[in-house]
This record gives sequence, C-alpha cells and structure tokens, in this order.
Amino acid sequence: PPPPPPPPPVHNAASVKQPPTIVKQSVKDYIVDPRDNIIIECEAKGNPVPTFTWRRNGKFFNIGKDPRVTMRKRSGTLEIGFRSGGRPEDYEGEYQCFAENDLGIALSNKILLRVSKAPLWPKEVLEPVLVTEGSPLVLTCNPPPGLPPPFTFWMNSGMTPIPQDKRVSMGVNGDLYFSNVMAQDAHTDYSCNARFLFTHTIQQKNPFTLKVQTNTPYNETSYNASDPYGGRKVAETTPTFLSPSGTESSKMVLRDEKLLLECIAAGLPTPTIKWFKKGGDLPGRKVKFENFNKTLKIVSVSEEDAGSYVCMANNRLGSIRHTIFVEVKAAPYWLDKPTDLVLAPDENGRLVCRANGNPKPTIQWLVNGQLIESSPPNPSRQVLGDTIIFRSVQMGSSAVYQCNASNQHGYLLANAFVSVLDLPPRMLGPKNQLIKVIENNRTFLDCPFFGSPLPELRWFKNGQGSGLDGGQYRVYINGTLEIKRARVEDEGTYTCVASNILGTAENQVRLEVKEPTRIVRAPEHESAVRGSTVLFNCKVKSDPSLPVTVTWTKDDKVLHLGWRLKKDDESLTITNVHEGDEGTYTCTAKSEIDQDSASARLTVLDRPDPPMDLDLSDLLARSVRLTWIPGNDHRSSIKEFLVQFEEDRWEPGRWQNLSTYPGDLNSVILQLAPFVNYQFRVIAINSVGQSQPSRPSPRYRTSGAAPDAIPKDLRGWGSMKDNMEITWERNGPDLQYDVWWRRKDTGEEWNNVTTEGTKHVVHPTNTYVPYEVKIRARNEFGPGPESNLVIGYSGEDKPTDAPTDLRVSKVESTKVNIHWKSVDPDSVLGEFKEYRLYYWRESSMVPGLVVDKEKKTRGFYSTTSEPSAVLTDLVPYSKYKMFMVVANNRFESPPSNTVELNTKEGVPDTPRFFRINRRNLDTLYLEWDKPLEPNGILIGYQLKYLTVNGSRVGRPHLETFFPNATDFTLRLPDRSTRYKFFLSALTQVGAGEVYAVESPHFANEAYIDQVDIATQGWFIGLMCAIALIILILLIVCFIKRSRGGKYPVRDKKDLPLDSVDQKDPEGSFDYHSDEDNKPLQGSQTSLDGNVKESDDSLVDYGEGGDGQFNEDGSFIGQYTVKKDKDETEGNESSEATSPVNAIYSLA
Repeated sequence: PPPPPPPPPVHNAASVKQPPTIVKQSVKDYIVDPRDNIIIECEAKGNPVPTFTWRRNGKFFNIGKDPRVTMRKRSGTLEIGFRSGGRPEDYEGEYQCFAENDLGIALSNKILLRVSKAPLWPKEVLEPVLVTEGSPLVLTCNPPPGLPPPFTFWMNSGMTPIPQDKRVSMGVNGDLYFSNVMAQDAHTDYSCNARFLFTHTIQQKNPFTLKVQTNTPYNETSYNASDPYGGRKVAETTPTFLSPSGTESSKMVLRDEKLLLECIAAGLPTPTIKWFKKGGDLPGRKVKFENFNKTLKIVSVSEEDAGSYVCMANNRLGSIRHTIFVEVKAAPYWLDKPTDLVLAPDENGRLVCRANGNPKPTIQWLVNGQLIESSPPNPSRQVLGDTIIFRSVQMGSSAVYQCNASNQHGYLLANAFVSVLDLPPRMLGPKNQLIKVIENNRTFLDCPFFGSPLPELRWFKNGQGSGLDGGQYRVYINGTLEIKRARVEDEGTYTCVASNILGTAENQVRLEVKEPTRIVRAPEHESAVRGSTVLFNCKVKSDPSLPVTVTWTKDDKVLHLGWRLKKDDESLTITNVHEGDEGTYTCTAKSEIDQDSASARLTVLDRPDPPMDLDLSDLLARSVRLTWIPGNDHRSSIKEFLVQFEEDRWEPGRWQNLSTYPGDLNSVILQLAPFVNYQFRVIAINSVGQSQPSRPSPRYRTSGAAPDAIPKDLRGWGSMKDNMEITWERNGPDLQYDVWWRRKDTGEEWNNVTTEGTKHVVHPTNTYVPYEVKIRARNEFGPGPESNLVIGYSGEDKPTDAPTDLRVSKVESTKVNIHWKSVDPDSVLGEFKEYRLYYWRESSMVPGLVVDKEKKTRGFYSTTSEPSAVLTDLVPYSKYKMFMVVANNRFESPPSNTVELNTKEGVPDTPRFFRINRRNLDTLYLEWDKPLEPNGILIGYQLKYLTVNGSRVGRPHLETFFPNATDFTLRLPDRSTRYKFFLSALTQVGAGEVYAVESPHFANEAYIDQVDIATQGWFIGLMCAIALIILILLIVCFIKRSRGGKYPVRDKKDLPLDSVDQKDPEGSFDYHSDEDNKPLQGSQTSLDGNVKESDDSLVDYGEGGDGQFNEDGSFIGQYTVKKDKDETEGNESSEATSPVNAIYSLA
C-alpha cells in the first residue's frame, strides 16, 4: 500500500524560515481567448512571504507602467484587462515569474502566451468538378490556419452531414476522398466546414459541385445496392494510394503523444485496407482502427511503438502496399526530480536532477535564477553534472536551485531549495488525539514533527517497552505509525518521541478499536403490484459504544418519509405502492468512523394501459386487418392481446371474444362471418391482469359470400342393420348442404341430395358395408368448398359365429391361461371390437363360505387364428366358470362352450379384525376373527410380538394357534411395558398378510402404577350402585316373566344350536361365519361353553331391537345373521348382552 500523506508543511510553524516554492503557474503553451481578460498565474509559498517580479521576452516587465496590467495581492498572478482599449495581440510573448524572499528566488516555467485566432476563409470561386464515373477524386479543404487549428467536417449547402463509408471518407488533413465516383455523388454539393474551439464559431467554404460523366444515361430508378452502376459498364481499376503517395513515407512522433497513420486508396471495386507491423505484431491493447480501417491510432506512444508499419489496399484486381517508418522522439521527462533539502549546520546533502529524452537532454543548474557558474562561489558546494553535493553547510547558505533539462523538443524546469536550519524537535500535530478504528482495518497514527538536524522518531505503547517497529507495526519517515490490522488488544495510548542533538519532543495518541458496522439483513429486489405493500429489510449490527444512524435514499436522493413510507429500526415499509415509488432504495448505516450500505430495486407492476388508435385496413369480404398501438405495459411485458367484437343484429351491445394473439403483435388479420356489422376492441394482458378495453374501432359490415368453411364432424354410421346415417355440424345460418355417397371400391356413380338439416339417412343398405361420403355447404351466393372423402359404414348385425374350443391351461391361485379358436371375420357382421370373456366365481372350495357370483367381463383383441391370453385377479381356492363371445360395436355373438376350473390354494387375507383389551393391570387380552377370504384351508395363526420403547425394540416372541383360536391372553412382566403385535393367518401355502397393532397408552396407567384402584372408596361405592341397579332390573325381568308365560326360543326357531367351532368327522376345520356360530339373540352362554335356552325374550335388555311379539305374547325374533363387516366389527363383545352376562363381566 502507498505510504500515508506527509505531515503539514514546515511553514505552518511561524518561526521556521523557508525559501520560496512555486505552487501554481500557467501552462507553458498558453493560448487565450481574445474576448476575455488575460490571466497569467503564478502562486508561491515561503517564509517570509515571497515578493514577485516578471520578465517578458527575457527582459524585466515593469507592471507599474502599464495601466492594463495588475498583480493580485499576496500573489504573482497577472491580470491584463482591455476595458479601456488595447489589443490582446500586443501582449503576446514569453513570460517568466520570479518569487523571492530572504532565503532565495524560485522561477516559474517560461510561459508562451498566444492569442487564439479564427481567420476567415479566403474568398474563392470554385468551378464545377468534372469527373468520370468510377474514377477517384479528392476535394481539398485547406482550412485557414487558426490557433489552435480548427476541427474540420463536410456538409452540403443544406447543412446535412455528408455520409461517409468505406468508399467516401475524410482524411486527417480535412480533405474528402472518393475511392471511386458514382453517378449519384452528383446529387449533392460538398462544403468543408471549420469549427474554431475558442470562439465556438463555424466557417464554411464555398461548396464544390460535381459533374459525373457516364458512358450511358443515368436513371435514378435503376439504382440498387447490389448493382450501384445500374447495369452500366464501368471499367474496374486496381488499387492506387491517394494518401500517402508512393510506396514509402516516414513520420516522427513524440513520446506520450498521439500517433495517427493514414492510408486512403482509390480503385474499383473499393479497396479494403489492412495494417501490419514489420518484425512483430501490432500492439492489440493500444491500437485502434478508425475511419473504416483507413486510420491506425495509438493514443499514448512509447519508444517500443517505433518501427515500420505497412498498410495494404486490395480488391479483386490486385493489391498494393505502403510502408510508413515511424520514429519516436521524446521531449525531456523526469527520471529523478530534485526535491527540497533541509540541513543542519555542518551536515552534508545532495540535489539530484536526472532526466531522459530523445535526443538525450542537457542538464543546466541555476541558483536563485542565475547560472551557477556566474553565481558567487560557495566552498561547501560541488557540481558534478546532474548532481550538486553539499558538505558541511553553514548558516546563511540557504538558496533556491533550478535544474533545467532541455533538448530540441522541449524543456523541464524544477525548483528545489536548500534550507540550512538549527532547530530542536517540535511536534506539529494536535496534542493527545483520540483515534477510533474498526477492528481488522489498517490504521495510521500521525505524528508530524520537525527539527534540524532531522530528529529520530520512536513510538511506544502505554509508555513501556522498546520502540514499535516491525511485525504488524511500520514507522514511516514522516513520523506516521502504521498498524496493519488493528485488533482489540491494540487499544491503548501510543507515544511518539522525536529527538536530535538539540533536544526531544513527544506527543500521545489514544487508540480505540471498535466492531464494524454491518448490515446483516439487506434489502432485496422487489417487484410489486400497484396498490400493494412492500417491505425492505435493513437489520444492522454495530459496536455498542458507537451510535449508528440509519438513513434511506431513493435514487441517491434523501427519502422523505410520510404516512405511506414508514421506517423502523430494521425495515422500510411502503404502502399503497404506485409508479412514483419505483427506483433504487439504499439503506445506509453510519457511525462516526465507518458505514455500510445496501441497495435494492423496486419495480412497480401494473395492468397495462389499454391499446390505442384502432385502425381497420385491407377490407375484404370475409376478413379485415386490425392494427393498434399498445399502451404502457408498466414494466410487466404484455403476454397477449384479446380481440373482442360486437355486432348489432343478434346480440347488440354484448362484447364477445374473437381471438387472442401474442404480445409482440399489433397488427392482425381477423377472419369474419358474412352479413355482420362488426366493431372491435382490444384488451392487453400481462402477468398482473387485463387492461381496460380500448376504445371501439369503426364499424365494418361484411357482405354476403359463398361459404368458405367445410362442415365439421362429417361421419357415416348405421343406426340399424340396413341403413347409414350421414351427420355433420352446422357451420352457419341460412345454409343448405350438398351430400354425396357411394359404395366404396365398386365404381358406382355418386348419389347425392341437398338438404337444410344436419342428417341424411341412406336406406336400404347391406349390413356393414363401407361408403365414401363427402359434403359441401351452399347459400344464395353459391357453393362452398367440398370436404375430403370420409369412409362411413352401414349398420351392424348380430355376429353369427361363436368362438370355439375355449380351454384353459396353467391354472394358478390367481391367474390362468385361456385359449380359443377365432371366428371368420365376415361372420362378425360389423366392426370387430373384441373377444369378450364372461367369467364368474361359482363357489369357494372352503366349506361353508358363501361367495358372490356376479359375472365379470374381460375383453381381448386378437386377429390370430388361435389366440391365447392370461386372465388375472382370480380368487384362490375357488371354482370358476367362463364362456366367450365375439362382439362388434352393437351386438354379441352366441356364447362358446362353458369351461370350469378350480384355482389353487393361496395365502389368506388379513384377519377380519385384531384388537387389544386390557382387563386388569397385569394382562393384555387379544381378540381377532377369521379372514374374510381364507384363500384355502386355514391351518392356524401366527402371532409375533415384541416390546417397544420409543425407537428401541426388544427381542421378538412367536406364538402359534389352532385355526379355531380367536383370542390370546398375555401376562405383562411390567405394567408400563408396551408391545407391538403382528398377526397373520396360515394355510398350507404360507402366511397371509400381517395385521399389526400396538398396545395403546391407557389414560390411567400412571395412576394405576401408584394406587390400587380396588382399594379406593369411590370405586367400591360405584360398584355397589351398579349391583343395585342390576338387581332392580332382574326383579323387573322376573315380573315380566310371570305375566307372559314361558316361551322357549328353541320352539320358535328351527335352528340347531351347535357349539361355536365344530369339526367334521375327519378332523378338518369347518369354516363358518362368526355370526353363524354365535348364540341367538336373547340366549345366554354358560360357563362350560354350551348354549342354554333362554326362558324369556330379553329384547328390552339385549340387542334384539328388531324383535316383535305376536298376539299371544310370544316373542318372534329376527334370528338372521348380520353379514356387514362394519357391523360385525362394531359388536366387539363376544358375550350376550343380558343382565346375567353383565354380572359375569363385572365379576
């Protein structure tokens, strides 16, 4: 990084003397405007304050004798005024300023003052320029030599610029070059114009007039870009150079100036210019090509740009080259500029003045404005070329030395003083300064000082240790201490001490390190719909000890808050957004030592403005071109335009949608209906919504015409076996239709009919034969276009042949392969649709299982002679029957032979239900029911269970049961243990689908673990109350019994009361529905499992709500089995709901 700025200059201390130093002066080549006063600047500093004198053209300029010349106070700047007369030209010349005080004299550059001139163009009469078509031409400009030179350009007498291109262009010297002349070049005149920069005036040369001679007469209408000569024979020529001439030329350019190389060639066709550099490549970064590649430009030339540059002009007849030798010279430029020198008595020093240039400049030394050779001798001074050495300087030898480096291209002049002082150290900056810096930033602690001899400076922290220098510290020669990366531990008081042989001086700087101010949640770009609310975030984190202000600007201007724009600590809210809110919003968080900012763009979206200026053109009988100008899209591009129409005949005043068009169109052709008086409007649609409709277009009435549309949806089909209905859609009002039909591929003549309807029936026809059909619409103006041929068919009949030899193979549990022989296609008597298989489940091979015998169908499409297919989704262990028919669109054939098959045994379905009851604290009671579809003979059940505790599971346990088992009791080792159970039914094939349940959390578990509920008083009281209620109910039952007599249920229903699960003599399990095996409603199950007859109907107590009494009071029960699965699962208790059972359950 660059060093910090130097401390304040020495002259800030009033007692320190300093020789004069020039601080401001006019440029060496000074051109002034004659209309203004002339001001020649010369400012200098020093102590004592310098006095100023001037020389003009090498002689003393006596300002006091010239009333027009004044010198500004405390300055050497001259001001020359001409209010009282006089000519600025009289003051042209070379001026030099001298600034002098007791310690020496400083000199300014020699300022060449010249007055700007804008001379008039010489009067001349220009004869018309006669030129042959295809020849080259140069129109010279020769502008008057102004000061500075004018800027030239070409225009015609109508003040229109002359268009320039590869063929016609202006050269660097201002001339207008034609590589070849064309006849149309004579259509205008050509005038060179000169614009003078200081006077801001333009002078115009008398115009040139061209007369172009052609071989044949020129016809303006015959010109086109591809044949500019209109078919005339114009001789082609090889390239020749118009500028520069010959094959070689040279050019000298000064270092750091602009290099322009130009090559303009004549020829027909117009030559192309290319550039090369001998011995190397063109410097790509510096070189620019201008004026259609005719000019090579290098803005800032250096010595390596010297060399030979080649331009090549070529067309299809040949090529030529021109070499330009570029020589780079240089006015003097500094290598080592002399600097001011402050020495103490008996000290040594040196002034160095090194410069370079081409040719090499000569170095000349002056002291106080005089050649050093002619100045009084100084024994402590020795001149060695570009260096002056001082040894053991003494007080009183202060002076200002000038170094002049010059060659033939210019000069350099530098002042450097040598000041001999004897001063103890002193501090020049403020005392005990407080510096606050952001953590991890580089910081500088300034300690400007002065003394002679030059004091030595050292820094200390908190008054301890050795001097700070090295590591993350760096001390500059001007006294500044750099801390490369400030940290919290760098806080403290820093002391700088300056010392020389005459004494010491010190100063202190206190450093505080702060956290940076940062925006941690910045605003983000927003696109908002007009009228909505937008929120820009700006959350700031900063050092707690630094107050931070947050300001918002919009487009770099202060944002004025109000009822719509509200700011809080972390955001800016804009409500009811409108277009004026659009812009870039910047949040700036600023403390006294740093700041952070973040910006976001708000784009306000709105519905587009309605289209404007609807215009109708290209008016035809059935179409019109509609053109419009889109409205403002409000920053959401238009996606599409909706064109609507309104007509005044059928629905006047109702606007209807006509069509939509892409958003990049604004001119469309609308297809219209005849006899309608239209007007149109357009709606623009963008992502926000629809615009308001445009203003309606003028009305346009379409005239009558023959139909131009073909009726749609033409088809022929048979509604009966001996007809064909030809139908179509109506495509307009007041139309008739010409319909043609004939048998396909028979060569018979067309039959036709004209009708106003949309249907015609052809009768009689053969069954399912193809017809060719076509149609056209007609009205009073004539017929419309004919449709393409459509193939229609007459009606279908019932197929005569049935599929044969239906058989099956590879019978599995759920699928089977079927085979059959196909029918003759002619027997289908219609379009072949499919072979349709009817199949149904005749019965289950599981004893006692009732099945649904609903017929199902499956279609197969095949054209082979002996097709086969796979029938899936069958139920295992079942008897199926099937037959097949062939079908067309309307009918089916007679059935094939019927096939019976038995599917193989499979794995069972899940149990019908599986639930968990907790009857006491230490056991779980599990219940389930048989699967609805056993898919075979059940051989038992398999129960897997394991403990669960969150995501951890215990070791699995396995239990197996006989097929008639439907419950299981599990004793809990721990009352809080939870289990997960997996139950599946088994057949010989394997285990069926698993039914999984998890033991629930019981609401009173935690309480049960702590208190034995059976010992609680409230529980004992509740049980006594329930027992009392049951006793009362029993008394009521016995009273009813004594009144109604005994009516045994067995006498009323001729049903066997078998045990719940019975086995056949062979020991196999007989599969019955669970409801079939339950005791009858009103009966009671004994403790040994047998069914006892009930002495009375318990309709009032049990579930037999559908029961009735007959005339003698006997009970007529509904002993039907409920088959509904949901009802079965809802009846969760396997015990009768009599009062006795209630007592048993409580026990």
